[in-house]
Amino acid sequence: MAGMAATCSSGLIFRAKESGSGGASLLQYNGLRAVESKQVASAGHRPNGFICTSAPKCRRIKAMASPAVSAPKRETDPKKRIVVTGMGLVSVFGNDVDTFYNKLLEGVSGVTLIDRFDASTFSTQFAGQIRDFSSKGYIDGKNDRRLDDCWRYCLVAGRRALDDASLGPEVLQTMDRSRIGVLVGSGMGGLTAFSNGVEALIQKGYKKITPFFIPYSITNMGSALLAIDTGLMGPNYSISTACATANYCFYAAANHIRRGEADIMVAGGTEAAVNATGVGGFIACRALSQRNAEPHRASRPWDTGRDGFVIGEGSGVLIMESLEHATKRGANVIAEYLGGAITCDAHHMTDPRKDGLGVSSCITKSLEDAGVSPEEVNYVNAHATSTLAGDLAEFNAIKKVFKDTSEIKMNGTKAGNFCPTLVVTGKSCTSILLISMIGHGLGAAGGLEAIASIKAITTGWVHPTINQDNLEPAVTIDTVPNVKKKHEVNVAISNSFGFGGHNSVVVFAPFKP
Repeated sequence: MAGMAATCSSGLIFRAKESGSGGASLLQYNGLRAVESKQVASAGHRPNGFICTSAPKCRRIKAMASPAVSAPKRETDPKKRIVVTGMGLVSVFGNDVDTFYNKLLEGVSGVTLIDRFDASTFSTQFAGQIRDFSSKGYIDGKNDRRLDDCWRYCLVAGRRALDDASLGPEVLQTMDRSRIGVLVGSGMGGLTAFSNGVEALIQKGYKKITPFFIPYSITNMGSALLAIDTGLMGPNYSISTACATANYCFYAAANHIRRGEADIMVAGGTEAAVNATGVGGFIACRALSQRNAEPHRASRPWDTGRDGFVIGEGSGVLIMESLEHATKRGANVIAEYLGGAITCDAHHMTDPRKDGLGVSSCITKSLEDAGVSPEEVNYVNAHATSTLAGDLAEFNAIKKVFKDTSEIKMNGTKAGNFCPTLVVTGKSCTSILLISMIGHGLGAAGGLEAIASIKAITTGWVHPTINQDNLEPAVTIDTVPNVKKKHEVNVAISNSFGFGGHNSVVVFAPFKP
């Protein structure tokens, strides 16, 4: 650089080149980002190479060389490396992880007309509603009848994840359960229990409110009940950040392990808001699609005909464990959690920032935490919920971080249709949207999508983003439209964003000892 000036502001000004008029062309920097270009007359140019701006005082400062930026490094300490040793879920496709992912690969939609309550007068009459759910073998009959579905889903998904990690009741009894924690959050909590309690109060008076009204309504009860059921005495609480909840839980759970506070964390999200209160509330927010004639084609991420998201429900839970502990007990390692990040848009309760700054910074921070470069990422499981503003805001943020997207595939999981065609492609970067097939699981969405991301890693197949008839012209990343693709995932990120401007990104990769 030719010269530098210090002002009373927090920015730095660098002379980029001498102008033809004898002045200096300046770039003002905020951090490392050029924010303003200025032309300064030659009168302000001093031969010693320093320039004064209009600031009240100007003092000389010494230009220091920036330290060399080293390549990102992944965690190598087995006590701090986090691996996934078990997965469990409850979804519109049932409770089995392999069945769930096979349905996604086939492009099957789990979105149907609502029959849990009379939705005939609602402007939205469909959802990703779970049917024929069974908790047999996991919850006793009395509790099963009392519990809100939100907690039923949590208990089954959590127990199935523990079983998948070879941590059944008999094994857990032999372990130090004070070193095993539970962190399963919910965006809405026990909404049916809450609605029923309010209805009893209004119609019959407070004496008719069930004593389970408060316990089964509050959002922390999923983690509490799962711990009570399994005797896990480690870190235990819940996080509620709307649709970003599950990713927040993964991020926090990993940090408990890295700080040495736990060896294993049972983490994820759960939700059961497909009821009159939940559907009616989101209709009032003008957030839901109203494509009642074609519910299976309603969720259409990045399609020009999208008109809102499809509400869903379920639970997705991971067993996160330090590599050291997993190795000692001979656990089967499914994939590795490399890192994550959380940020806030600080912009609006429901609308995303148009510049995507909150999301792009969250992606960047997650890669820094994971110790990977943007060039290593070749799969994005996007949050894209099929909303007019949200889909493009997320895409723009992704493009800010990943300059070359030719090797990336990006998809969405929250919609649905049946597309049996098979397409095989070479190595590329894929972005998939899960919401398109299962509905938007709100607080559970990140849990279900993390499982989908990990299955993409282990199977080498990424599921399609369905209902893409007319892709937005601005979207230039391969969104795996309508048919699955063969894709070897190097590093995957999974995005989840929630009302309030909550942003979260988690990073997974194939496990390499």
